[in-house]
Amino acid sequence: MLEKTITPINNNSQKKLFIKTYGCQMNVYDSAVMANLLKPHGYSLVTDFPEADLVILNTCHIREKASEKVYSELGRIRQAKEEQKAKGRSMLICVAGCVAQAEGEEIIKRAPFVDIVVGSQSYHELPTLLEQVRRQKKWAINIDFPENSKFDHLPSPSEQQSASVFLSIQEGCDKFCHFCVVPYTRGAEYSRPVAEIYREAIKLVSLGAKEITLLGQNVTGYHGDNGYGGTWNIAKLLKQLAKIDGLQRLRYTTSHPREIDDELISLHGSEEKLMPFLHLPVQSGSDAILKAMNRKHDRAHYLQVIKNLRAARPDMAFSSDFIVGYPGETEADFADTMDLVAQVNYAQCFSFKYSQRPGTPAAALANQVNEEIKADRLQRLQELLTKQQNEFNANSVGKTIEVLFDKPGKMTNQYQGKTPYLQTVNVISDSNLIGKTVSIKITKALRNTLVGELCDDKL
Repeated sequence: MLEKTITPINNNSQKKLFIKTYGCQMNVYDSAVMANLLKPHGYSLVTDFPEADLVILNTCHIREKASEKVYSELGRIRQAKEEQKAKGRSMLICVAGCVAQAEGEEIIKRAPFVDIVVGSQSYHELPTLLEQVRRQKKWAINIDFPENSKFDHLPSPSEQQSASVFLSIQEGCDKFCHFCVVPYTRGAEYSRPVAEIYREAIKLVSLGAKEITLLGQNVTGYHGDNGYGGTWNIAKLLKQLAKIDGLQRLRYTTSHPREIDDELISLHGSEEKLMPFLHLPVQSGSDAILKAMNRKHDRAHYLQVIKNLRAARPDMAFSSDFIVGYPGETEADFADTMDLVAQVNYAQCFSFKYSQRPGTPAAALANQVNEEIKADRLQRLQELLTKQQNEFNANSVGKTIEVLFDKPGKMTNQYQGKTPYLQTVNVISDSNLIGKTVSIKITKALRNTLVGELCDDKL
């Protein structure tokens, strides 16, 4: 068993760290934590890999051909590693995340120049694995599901934060949807204790965060220890976090329709800090396909949740995930999906053709849908979703909306922020808007962004 106490590695010399993140927001959070974890060991982030001392690919295993994309990227990094070696320098390569968790030693077999393979539950062991590689001059791997949470070993944030940040409160999933690899790569559901989350949230706000998005593979399944012998659900946690001075906005993702209860719905109607936008995956509008997917909800339940949320907060907007061409999907099943989309009227959505994920129940089914049919259905669905998104954005034109700015735009004096409905807004300003929530009049709507102007010329 690897030792837990680690002396910082070469702390006196700065080393360059490059991290490429694939997939979900949880991976974005994990990458930020890994960078923070390695900082005391002499590593500082860079934006490109050729001159890096350590390259980490934080991988995702959800989408089609995810593994092959990683190996393709590894091929490019290998060339840089060989060039470094020719100059008398060394580059370490680490594959982290869900592909690492799923494939383990197979990565080393296919790419023997990789130095470290670390799973999504074990990246807190990175400093130990780096020391192991340095001392033993051989590759190292850790894809265990440890008894103790990885969160117990991670450092708290210590530097100025973006105005909008992620905070992981829950990990893993017990739903076992038949198309999904998350239960196998992230493990069983684990909820962090309330006090631990609250302390981290206060720290993030003290470092400049104005908006916190709570993260979890099944975030609405949160059931954290409240420190008094009981557990809190996500509604109670959100109520507590909303009390933090200086915190302006709260969001949470990703949700499951079965766990949007009355308490959470009511909170959307009463808590101003809880934003009126929710990502609520449905995957299909067909009851037959939902049952085959093992989704544990039907279309009627999903539509009722949407109705109840809009009754609590009339301006509520939604996004969702859709899988087209799931094994056995008929044209009638697909028509049910199109009908559900028409009823909900989404603000934005993600949609994909079904792809077989090795090890999942759906991958073994014989009634796979023809690729041409899947492509045709996806095109029709995306045309409808694009129409809805364009209309939602167009309805913002002429309105004055509060926008939280968190980054510079691509143009000179341009700043980028988010509306309460998670729309991206670009504004030109002579004053620095980053970290500020500003009233913006929307003047133009594009598919993926809005354009606005300041209402207050004094800013």
